[in-house]
Amino acid sequence: MTVFSRIQLPAATAARPAPLQMGEGSIAVTTRSLTFGGQPWVPVMGEYHFSRDRPERWERELRKVRAGGIDVVSTYLLWILHEPEPGALRWDGHLNLREFVQAADRAGLKVIIRIGPWAHGETRNGGFPDWLQALPIKHRTNDPQYLDLVRAWYTGIAEQVQGLFHSAQHPAGPIVGIQVDNELYDEPGHLATLRELAESAGMKAALWTATGWGGAQLPENRLLPVYAGYSDAFWEESTTGWPSFGPMHFTFSTVRDDLSVGADLRDVPLEGTGVSAEHDPWPFATCELGGGMQVAYHRRPLVEPHDVAALALTKIGSGSSWQGYYLYHGCTQLPGTQESHATSYPNDLPVRDYDFAAPIGLAGTLRPHYHLLRRQHLFLEAFGRELAPLPSVLPIGEDPVRWAVRGEGEAGYLFVNNHQPALAPLEDVGGVRFEVAAGERVVGIPVNPVRVPAGAYFAWPLRQRFGDIPALTVTAQPITQIVADGRTVVLFAATPGIDVELQLEGVAVELVSGAELEPRGAELIARPHGEPGLGCEVTVGATTLVFLDEAGANTVWKGEIDGRESLVLWDGTAWFDGGLHIEVPQTDQPIAVFPPLAEREQKLSPGTVFTSYVVTGEATLHAVPAPQFHEIRSAPVRTGGSMNRFSAPTDADFAALPAVPVEVPVQALTGEGPALLRLTWVGDVIRLYAGDRLVADQFWSGRPLEVDLSVHRDEIARAGLWARAFAWAPESGVYVDARVRPAGSEPVLSVQEASLQRIRTRILR
Repeated sequence: MTVFSRIQLPAATAARPAPLQMGEGSIAVTTRSLTFGGQPWVPVMGEYHFSRDRPERWERELRKVRAGGIDVVSTYLLWILHEPEPGALRWDGHLNLREFVQAADRAGLKVIIRIGPWAHGETRNGGFPDWLQALPIKHRTNDPQYLDLVRAWYTGIAEQVQGLFHSAQHPAGPIVGIQVDNELYDEPGHLATLRELAESAGMKAALWTATGWGGAQLPENRLLPVYAGYSDAFWEESTTGWPSFGPMHFTFSTVRDDLSVGADLRDVPLEGTGVSAEHDPWPFATCELGGGMQVAYHRRPLVEPHDVAALALTKIGSGSSWQGYYLYHGCTQLPGTQESHATSYPNDLPVRDYDFAAPIGLAGTLRPHYHLLRRQHLFLEAFGRELAPLPSVLPIGEDPVRWAVRGEGEAGYLFVNNHQPALAPLEDVGGVRFEVAAGERVVGIPVNPVRVPAGAYFAWPLRQRFGDIPALTVTAQPITQIVADGRTVVLFAATPGIDVELQLEGVAVELVSGAELEPRGAELIARPHGEPGLGCEVTVGATTLVFLDEAGANTVWKGEIDGRESLVLWDGTAWFDGGLHIEVPQTDQPIAVFPPLAEREQKLSPGTVFTSYVVTGEATLHAVPAPQFHEIRSAPVRTGGSMNRFSAPTDADFAALPAVPVEVPVQALTGEGPALLRLTWVGDVIRLYAGDRLVADQFWSGRPLEVDLSVHRDEIARAGLWARAFAWAPESGVYVDARVRPAGSEPVLSVQEASLQRIRTRILR
């Protein structure tokens, strides 16, 4: 049997106010966590750029964001879009910040605005207007001429969001925080001035933040540092395999700072390790955990769903008390505003595509990691009040499996990550049994050693209270809980490859049903009857624990249906808005709900908790002939930019290619809702045009191209939909993941499959 080092939980201590000068309101920062209304709070934040999407989509997409367990939406303000000409600020249409914030509020989201002035976001000039970039002033400093321009920019923002800030006088205000600038490393005095300018303009936020990565110097006690963590990066070289920074984000650690983020835009890259928890008298907060990864022409990472979810869970186990994702919802660039070699950046990015392989794609599709992350977010929403103040405790020395405990006193949560990306996978670890000294007791879990499979990552409760159970330790991860109809229901996700085992304390044998019982000293060991699934229930008094398998755990949703908090098991796209809005499936599909829906025909359901129903399907998928590229050309090989990396083909290069028709059924584009075109293809770069207008592009990285054509229906009906594309060159030095990189000696350009789906929705009540 493998003997792991024992983790000793520290004695319970009280949190103190953090030495930070934040704003007023019911939100505060302690040395352990944020608090909201005096209670510990773990914000879960997702980035969604309002100016890079269509305003008619905002509210629906924000409700998808909220349904994913996000409770704060963050968004950049890109100055280059709002003031293309000096003195003429624009807030109309897709630039209407106030309407976006109000839509977020209606969706149940708080808001963080990232006001710049410099934003980056893979934008030309970092988001500075061209006229500002060209001025002979010292940008991003306290140069008085620069500050005068910033003052006017901030004043314009303040006018748009007047009355929308959370405060003691306005506790329901949706805007809870502001980030000033971005990735500014050596101007702490300027960052302090930016906060002063914003407050002088009328922006009175409860939270003030700045990016802390890269060893950033922040003004003392004026801004809360927020950090980043990505599993891969487009800003690395095309010759790089898995970046050297990768392992740190899949290893439990007290180190908060990744010095590599933004390093390609610094004159002098830093070396060594970043700041750790021991140096920060405030909680670990993140704003840019990779929700996926953007691609550049020279380097196109393939970040997989479990990479995203395992990294996120590792950060929670490492002490994160603020989970923030970049991007959470993919976006579309405005042509010509992207970072590129032509604008002196090291990277050439797509003209339009800023999908980022995010949990929600730019066309509104929900990716597998949306569902994987939702499990974690529901956990933080239900149990974050207990988790937030708990310190992260690491084992001493090297153990064969990566683990940590967040806990103190007599209880906590055990975190394990045995996943890394496919470029550097971890192996199974056998003989695993964790021992945690919690107060007077030593918790050993599981009772007998088990094998932790490669790719597994999970959080198990240690002596936690659930309903009628005073102390539960279990080899399954809590998802969420609900109290309804006189019972407490707690949902768990069973850990694949490890049997569910409960250690109950303070529970009489006669109160337990649904499990094989084994008294063992002061504990009662329980093993559920049957395999994890909808009917795998263990009941203790008025508390029912439901243990779902991996697939079932990914279908759990929680929200209000007709004013009643409800649990839903639904394998598809959904959001809450009075009722449960679902995207209609192609065929009949089951859905399970607790408490039951009103006035709907019920079906028998396994177990005693959920009631099952059938959602009638509707054929909305239209076959589209795959476009045929008869002329196969590779793109010209060029290098450029500040680091002499491979350059993308230009507009002139594409103009020299023949246009290939994409024959979509125009009648399917009419009516309400998105019309999603999906092309599964292989090549180098593809562009789609409605007539002569560029509507979408993609650098191939192994992912399909998804485009909502509904907004382009008139142009397509009049002038058609066309594609131009370059073939993948077998000798290309461009980085594409070896799992999908084309083999062979001939150029490759083909569309294997094409479809058009009309997205229709239905409300269940």
